[in-house]
Amino acid sequence: MRVYVPLTLPGLAEAYKTGELAGGPLLAYAVTPALREWYLSDDIEELEYAALNRAALASLRLLAADSKATRRRVVVAVDVPDGAATADPDRGLDPSALGEVRVAQAVPLAKAASVHVDAGDAEADVAAAAQALAAADGGDDDAQFTVDGAEDHELLWFATQEIPNLVGLAG
Repeated sequence: MRVYVPLTLPGLAEAYKTGELAGGPLLAYAVTPALREWYLSDDIEELEYAALNRAALASLRLLAADSKATRRRVVVAVDVPDGAATADPDRGLDPSALGEVRVAQAVPLAKAASVHVDAGDAEADVAAAAQALAAADGGDDDAQFTVDGAEDHELLWFATQEIPNLVGLAG
């Protein structure tokens, strides 16, 4: 099963240093029944893209909590065994939890299929979105517009061999 793990660049650097995405449980996003129902598509690529975007929003939340992190969203796509990722049935209908899963064990970074990171030109919009996130969560339409501005930036795809170069962006 492919899961999408939200991180920051410092989080990616730590995973690179330790060789694993530590957790217990590790928050990730995947194509869940609730995500399928919400997205109304049978196209697995579209559904995985939706899960990736959910993880990108979670990465933005991590950035909002870490003012020192470089303002780029980071998502690591990882393959885990079926059954290793579970959705909380109590949160299944919560719109903010669509696609959310928990991976009980730490995942070796070697299991990563790819890494997705904002380009440098997204940093200003991502910084503004991270700052506006709390107000957007509170219902402020202008703040939500700012948060949506970060979503206008597509995450770039990187092969796992490029992680050392990406880690260099964290400093």
